[in-house]
Amino acid sequence: MCRFTLYLGPPIKLSSLLLDPEHSLIRQSAHAQEREEPLNGDGFGVGWYAREFGPEPAVFRSITPAWNNRNLHNLARVVASDCILAHVRAATQSSGVNEANCHPFRYREYLFMHNGDVGDFRRVRRRLLADVSDEAFGNVYGSTDSEHFFAVLIDEMSKLPAHSQALARMAAAMERAIARVTAIVAAHGGNEPCHLNCAISDGNEAVISRFTNDPDEAPPSLYYFPGQLYPDASAARSRTESSAVIVSSERLTEDPGWRAIAPNHLVLLGRGRDPELRSLACSPATAPEPRPLTSCA
Repeated sequence: MCRFTLYLGPPIKLSSLLLDPEHSLIRQSAHAQEREEPLNGDGFGVGWYAREFGPEPAVFRSITPAWNNRNLHNLARVVASDCILAHVRAATQSSGVNEANCHPFRYREYLFMHNGDVGDFRRVRRRLLADVSDEAFGNVYGSTDSEHFFAVLIDEMSKLPAHSQALARMAAAMERAIARVTAIVAAHGGNEPCHLNCAISDGNEAVISRFTNDPDEAPPSLYYFPGQLYPDASAARSRTESSAVIVSSERLTEDPGWRAIAPNHLVLLGRGRDPELRSLACSPATAPEPRPLTSCA
């Protein structure tokens, strides 16, 4: 399984997430602490938004290990953005190590990344794409279960009212996609559990899931930090930017402000609002429509 980090807030340099913290994402690529295998060396990717040049994000991906890519280190020190998604990959046996399989994946203004696996993926791969739209199908360039899940998520978004509030639409689509994929695995696979820590953003808002239907194992670790990170923990608390939020597979610092996300929950992030934590029911029979948003600390 992989590791990822998402940031939404005032502009910061990529290095603030990837290089500077004592447990930065690049360090997690070689020394992950909350998974059995500490190495995530099968490629990496970082996506960011520069809306002064257009709504679609930029993406830099490579199959080299993140800890050993000098281009990434140089880029991270000079590029800044107000929305960043970064991922280090540990490939599964069913997908090769190539650039098309590196996260984050892009569709129009959306970026998506995943940590975990779709159960029985080899057996259900064809079923996952059987009913998606041509546009969602055409956005699959690689062989990962992650990108197949993204195609289902794109398809679910296309079924929801285009005029609905963007964050509510992404949250409803995420819940519907999780319900749809787990139902396909139950019906056509061996009912192997799914682990779906997923993140999607349009550059202004983001939805992140921590989910599994495994009765014996918790989903991969996931935390959020409400504020900016600073080298000194006390400075971080005194200089917190209330509009900034970081969501990460592992805590980037030892600051006590990090909060664990409970299993089977969504985190909804939007500019100028507190993060909202919402429980995931994921019943295929009751796929949710967009609903009004309420924030919680």
